[in-house]
Amino acid sequence: MTPQKASEKKRLIVVAFGGNALHPENERGTQKEQMRNALRAAKHISTLFQKGYHILLVHGNGPQVGSILIQMEEASTKVPPFALDVAVAMSQGSMGYMIMTALQAVLNRRKIHVPVSCVLTRVLVDENDPAFLNPTKPIGPFFTAYRASRLMKLKRWTVIEDAGRGYRRVVPSPKPIDIIDLEAIRKLTDQGFLVIACGGGGIPVVKDEKGRIRGVEAVIDKDYTSALLAQKLNASMLLILTNVEKVAIYYRSPQEKWLDRITLSEVKRYYEAGHFPPGSMGPKIQAAIDFLEQGGEKVLITNIPSLRKALEGKTGTWIIPQ
Repeated sequence: MTPQKASEKKRLIVVAFGGNALHPENERGTQKEQMRNALRAAKHISTLFQKGYHILLVHGNGPQVGSILIQMEEASTKVPPFALDVAVAMSQGSMGYMIMTALQAVLNRRKIHVPVSCVLTRVLVDENDPAFLNPTKPIGPFFTAYRASRLMKLKRWTVIEDAGRGYRRVVPSPKPIDIIDLEAIRKLTDQGFLVIACGGGGIPVVKDEKGRIRGVEAVIDKDYTSALLAQKLNASMLLILTNVEKVAIYYRSPQEKWLDRITLSEVKRYYEAGHFPPGSMGPKIQAAIDFLEQGGEKVLITNIPSLRKALEGKTGTWIIPQ
């Protein structure tokens, strides 16, 4: 494919969606189930091309990397387990393959001639990020008290008791500050590829004083990375796909109010008032704020089944600058 001229480039959307789109809670997460769900998602996402957009995808990996860690724990007496950064890379590869295969099949069927590629992506974090002093993100299998105490001593893990279900590791979730493989992503996007990048928020890495890169035991929120990527590629829109059709304030209370179209200043006021908790809508709203404050044009938050209607302005939560 020959490079597109700047005047021929379509408007770029960075699309962020969670790993539970492929592995919902009510399923086992088999390969067959995840491929079926990837095809279902691809059918909705392909409508973006019909609306005149070009897409870059960022997926979450919560259930998938958790399964990889469980597999490692079960086989730990036979096969040495890998570090968390390698587990994130493994999920990028396996999920990227499934999403890439599903998207290419749907695009070909609809006569949309766009090549699809997956980029294994390292994302830089600050070694001095406060998150490293306060790990909070539960991940991987549940352990017995005995196994948890051994892992805490052997690997210096932080392990907490999880609601009476056992003991579970918690890891830091630092903010992304740069995307190491940005130029590869940019060149493929400029060539007209539909790129899948920064899976799971990216492989977390740090740099030493000599510029050498090494992986760290952490996870990065994919919404924050999506906002950073959208800003660096001058995307026209950040599209965050979640499990609700719209964002609400006073969620699940008698005062519940669904938000249709709001400004940056309004959403910041709601965020500061505590309407969007950290373990739920908080990172998505913060990502939207980050993107718009860096010059982004608009943010849309909705769910996959409502995407077509949302793009027509009939649903979803649209967040715009002042």
